[in-house]
Amino acid sequence: MKGIVKITGMLVWLCLSLAAFAQPRVDVLRCELLTNPIGIDKTNPRLSWQIRADERNVVQTAYHILVASSPEKLAQHIGDLWDSGKQISDNSISVFYDGKALKSDTEVFWKVKVSTNQGESEWSAPASWRVGLLYYKDWNRRWIGFDGYFDSDDKDAGYLSARYFRKEISLTKEVQQATAYIMGLGLYELYIDGKKIGDQVLAPGLTDYTKNVKYNVFDVTESLRGEEHALGVILGNGRYYAIRQEKPYKVKNFGFPKMQMQIRVTYTDGSQQTIHTDDTWKGTTEGPILSNNEYDGEIYDARKELRDWATVGYDDGAWRTAEYVQEPGGNYEAQLNRNMKVMQDLKAVSITTKGDGKYIIDYGQNFSGWVKMRVQGESGAKVTLRFAESLNEDGTLFRDNLRAAKATDVYVLKGDGVEEWEPRFTYHGFRYVEVEGYPGEALTDNFVGRLVYDEMETVGSFSSSNGLLNQIYTNAWWGIASNYKSIPVDCPQRNERQAWLGDRPISAYGENFMFDNANFYFKWLEDIRLSQKEDGAIPDVAPAFWRYYSDNMTWPGTYLIIADMLYQQTGDIRVLQDHYPAMKRWMHYMQARYMDDEGIITKDSYGDWCAPPATIDEGRGKSADKKYPNPLLSTAYYYHLLNMMARFSELNENGQDRVAFEQAAEKMKENFNKRFYHAAGYYGKNTLTENLLAMYFGLVEDENKEKLADRIVTIIEKENNGHLSTGVVGTQWIMRTLTDMGRSDLAYKLATNTSYPSWGYMIEHGATTIWELWNGNTAHPRMNSQNHVMMLGDLIVWYYENLAGIKSEENGFQAIVMKPELIAGLDHVDARYKSLYGEIASNWTKHKSAFEWKIVIPENAKAVVYLPAKEISSITEGNKKLSTHKDINILSADADRVKIAIGSGTYQFKTKL
Repeated sequence: MKGIVKITGMLVWLCLSLAAFAQPRVDVLRCELLTNPIGIDKTNPRLSWQIRADERNVVQTAYHILVASSPEKLAQHIGDLWDSGKQISDNSISVFYDGKALKSDTEVFWKVKVSTNQGESEWSAPASWRVGLLYYKDWNRRWIGFDGYFDSDDKDAGYLSARYFRKEISLTKEVQQATAYIMGLGLYELYIDGKKIGDQVLAPGLTDYTKNVKYNVFDVTESLRGEEHALGVILGNGRYYAIRQEKPYKVKNFGFPKMQMQIRVTYTDGSQQTIHTDDTWKGTTEGPILSNNEYDGEIYDARKELRDWATVGYDDGAWRTAEYVQEPGGNYEAQLNRNMKVMQDLKAVSITTKGDGKYIIDYGQNFSGWVKMRVQGESGAKVTLRFAESLNEDGTLFRDNLRAAKATDVYVLKGDGVEEWEPRFTYHGFRYVEVEGYPGEALTDNFVGRLVYDEMETVGSFSSSNGLLNQIYTNAWWGIASNYKSIPVDCPQRNERQAWLGDRPISAYGENFMFDNANFYFKWLEDIRLSQKEDGAIPDVAPAFWRYYSDNMTWPGTYLIIADMLYQQTGDIRVLQDHYPAMKRWMHYMQARYMDDEGIITKDSYGDWCAPPATIDEGRGKSADKKYPNPLLSTAYYYHLLNMMARFSELNENGQDRVAFEQAAEKMKENFNKRFYHAAGYYGKNTLTENLLAMYFGLVEDENKEKLADRIVTIIEKENNGHLSTGVVGTQWIMRTLTDMGRSDLAYKLATNTSYPSWGYMIEHGATTIWELWNGNTAHPRMNSQNHVMMLGDLIVWYYENLAGIKSEENGFQAIVMKPELIAGLDHVDARYKSLYGEIASNWTKHKSAFEWKIVIPENAKAVVYLPAKEISSITEGNKKLSTHKDINILSADADRVKIAIGSGTYQFKTKL
């Protein structure tokens, strides 16, 4: 049988058929954890693969990689760029290219063969990656644009019309390969002969353009067949031309839209040609996109459409000569994370007719993106779409929580039959749309909702016997997806949409079980690192589109926490190597500026942000935008991060730093307890968050743990009547702290409450995502997003690691710990997670006196499993006594768990409870 190549989107999976029944096979997983293997600008990319076998306990013992400059050489087993030879190793997810120096704009081909304890595989099917432009001088040309306002712009409102650029080219030879490299700022769309290249939207990824600029790469070989062609680029504003400029002291503005592009063409005779941006391009601002603004929407006048503007022969005599403009200033980098894309279409669930010719469309789900509209009417007719998350009692749009964002799209008809339109350079957060001025009858099929987020696979699933848990998970998925906008924004609807560090420390951890978001967060860590000041300060928002450097621990500490998460979930040590110097500089900065004479870190900016009012009425109509700085929080976090840095130092083989960080942590623990511990058994002001941090971070002395645990339980059960009282800080740690204390039952109660404050309360009051505030239905609308992720805290982590029992112990799930919590009232959990090694599954059902558990462990991984059982003799696997299985190692047994070690494979356990 021949190999099968399956391409899903831009993720390339290359699968081999079995040559013999028991022979392992290899799937080339990816290069550099990439989902788009075009334009890698790393000289030592990370190579990964997955092993497939029908046997249990398959472990890789060696690998052999070949990297070649052509598919012909690779087919002959010639690795002219790198022949690793047979390497004795079980590493299958982090092998770094170690061959000859790679050259810009070249394609590289590779394959791998592995040896396992069950035999040797054949060579994998070939895979490839394209080396991007490695050096600044590879671009070798200049930026073009228009640095100024035109009659089509509205300077006072801060609106710019879209910029259109075009050029016609001639190719006199047969094309073998053509690759387009483009930097279009703030946002771009590329066209060849009138057809858009790629299915990305709102590209490229956002950065601080004075620090780095992301370029995108496209294989345009098929688009350049033949001699005559036309190139076209539309430039939108994005964040380059600042969304709001009334506060220049706060908001960064980078200038007017601009671009640099080159297309490198290789002909079949071996000769080459480069087409680039220069002053032979023509441009205009007189197109149909009259304004485009992320907060306010897009205005499109179809009467001004430039028909066939990106095709050969178009008359551009009235267009201006493109101007050479100043470059942005940042380093040019290949974008390794995917661009955004329309990921799903939603059909409206209802359209309600309102007075004055208006309609209200309900999509039944809060999400982010836009509406694709179909319309027919007279030329000049204007259709206005206004977006909102909820409705007023009278059925009109509730838009007060959008603050200054207009969230409005306008389409002016050209009057030429049926017209279809969707915006290019804006997005909205919404469930409801008010339509005004629509000619004819508004039907649901004419208004398609389009969910837009960074193109990434959903890699996790979770379901249980508790419907509320399942609905919270669904709401979380929609909220997380809605806020992936090349950076992890806080919300998609109001005039903010910033990547606040404080929103994501542990929620990002949970997200990684749901989405293939490693590249997304690798990129964001670079945004944070590049936003650091020379003295070590890290902002609260990164990229620093807002100049917020408030100097606190709980927000910038996210930098270390997410790096740790990425290392744990992917096994990529480079995330700790690359960011260690910046992390160390920040830790020293905070100590030098804010440690007092008693060894306490005094600076905290926000406190336990957005902690719930005691009752729903107490917070009615009140703004949650209040800060309660607390040195206990900053000191506790500094201690936690010192221990993290000690571990990072060890992993970076820096023993001297490790000792220094450990000693500093020991001293800080002493100082913390001296200042904040009370003999009655609590910390600080005895808030739930203060006590949780002391417990989870290990600050409490052993002899005081029991009293502290009692305080935590008393606060929840008695003082809060079985509810949480944590804000964004405390909620990051609450579920795992309770579980580690042996009170998973109490954590489960918090997760399944439907009264205020709780996740279930949000759902009871109509939420289809996660609110910014626990009292989001009654708080003042100024700061009251209905689509946030920060209050998820560690809930999703708890779902996977504690309810399902799927936790990485070592090297990105090569070693797994499976220990689900058995909680009264929860009878079934089915969770799956696609790790880099393959899918991990935990599907358990609890009966009255028995427990059934199906487990899947991927090849080249292993697991320690805690089976709930009173006796070893009561356990079977595949209807055979556990003790008869030679491939299962029984490690220990106690009163309620039997601990075993298993290798890869599918297992079906049954136990008596």
